[in-house]
This record gives sequence, C-alpha cells and structure tokens, in this order.
Amino acid sequence: MCEQIIIEQCSPTLAGIKTANLFSCDCKNKQNLLNEIRAFNKKFSQKGLLMMPIRFFNDKALIYLYRPEKLKEDLNDKCALNLLKECGYDNADPNKCICELINRFKNYQQFPHEIGLFLGYPPEDVKGFIENGAKCAKCVGCWKVYGDEEKAQKCFENYKKCTRIYKKLYSKGKPIERLAVAV
Repeated sequence: MCEQIIIEQCSPTLAGIKTANLFSCDCKNKQNLLNEIRAFNKKFSQKGLLMMPIRFFNDKALIYLYRPEKLKEDLNDKCALNLLKECGYDNADPNKCICELINRFKNYQQFPHEIGLFLGYPPEDVKGFIENGAKCAKCVGCWKVYGDEEKAQKCFENYKKCTRIYKKLYSKGKPIERLAVAV
C-alpha cells in the first residue's frame, strides 16, 4: 500500500478533522496487504488511527482508515442511531457496526449507503441521500448535502485545504508519521 494514496485520500483523517476515509488500493497479495495494515495499526494506533480492509475484489482492496473515538461519538448521535436502526443495525457499538458494514459489502448486492455515517458525514445528509435516492441535493462536495449547506461547504473547503497542505508537506519530505496528528 502506497503512502501517497493515504496522503491523497485520507489527509483530513490523518489531521484529525474528519472521522474516516475510504480508499481503494492494489492488492495482488492479500496476506502482504494484511501485514502492511497490521504494521500501520501498530505504528499509528497511539495517534488514535486504525485501518482495516472492508472488501477485497479483482486484485483491489477497499480500505477504511478511521478514528475509533470519533466514530463512537458520531454513531451515538440521536439521528445516526435512528438511521442505523432503520438500516437494520442491532447495536451502536462501533466495532459491531463495522463488522456489520463489512458483512453488507460482502453479502449484499446493494451498496450500503449508510456508510456515510462511518465517514463522518452529517446524519441528516446520509438520511436525505437514502430517502431521496441520491437526488435533489442542495449541493455536492465530498458528499451530497440535504441539511446545512453552508456548514457543509465550509467543511468541504477545510478538507480540500488540508489535503493540499498535506500533499505539499509530504512531497517536500515530511513523513506520514509526522503528518498524522494524535487526537
């Protein structure tokens, strides 16, 4: 797994301003990738970051980089709890929810749109996306917005700015270990 992909796709999570990111990477050898993920977790868990594979397909892997404490906080939001329940999740425990999400990627034909809750998207936007079939959004950025458009636009700009800064710092030699913030 390339650090460059993590910087490009996950800078806001590394910086501690976003709950999580999802990215895909090449996976010619599943065991090697799992070893890389274990090494990453050993190195970065003390900074409040964890990585896990969500799905393997066609020599690719879908990887979830997240902040467990932030995810716990997000999933305990009343609207998020209700939406999880509506989507068939039995429990708000983040670890159990992630296991269920992985199961849904593995065994369901339909994409689990509730994944937005796992990425730190506002619950009202995730709910709006599901209820509206991805139509009629107020605006589109990192996600489709159905709630507070102004707040979302500020968030999108912060994520873009963070990614620009992290890419620049990384290209100038700053290691990913120094870019990952302990939260």
